[in-house]
Amino acid sequence: MKRTPDVPYVPTRQVVVDAMLKLADVKKDDVLYDLGCGDGRIVITAAKEYGARGTGVDINPERIQEANANAREANVTDKVRFIEGDLFEEDFSQASVVTLYLLPAVNQKLRPILMKQLKPGTRIVSHAFDMGDWEPEQTVEVDGTKIFLWTIPEKK
Repeated sequence: MKRTPDVPYVPTRQVVVDAMLKLADVKKDDVLYDLGCGDGRIVITAAKEYGARGTGVDINPERIQEANANAREANVTDKVRFIEGDLFEEDFSQASVVTLYLLPAVNQKLRPILMKQLKPGTRIVSHAFDMGDWEPEQTVEVDGTKIFLWTIPEKK
């Protein structure tokens, strides 16, 4: 039995997507993972605008179909892939950038997984929601919404 999604599907406005990618300082050699990717717009924009490779993960098969269709339309299928899966069970250790638009409780639950899997220096950008007591390095406001940036610290 598949879990129901932890968050409702609310697409990130393009102006916010652009600001998230800019805040994460996405480059051509980055590997971006969007956890809860919805229609794939963050991964697709990273591929189109920056030439980055990306993977979107979403638990909803309809969103994955939509994301794949959008990737074909944007001609970036060589750079992006979308997988139907549970963010708490996926391996995203290859990521150099992780983007999130989840709820605070989901971010909190994901945080130890991010800390364990991601290499030091990996950037995490979250739309609208923080990570509790993990202070962001930067907070930017765009179009009435906040975006937070963290970097995975060196392992102790």
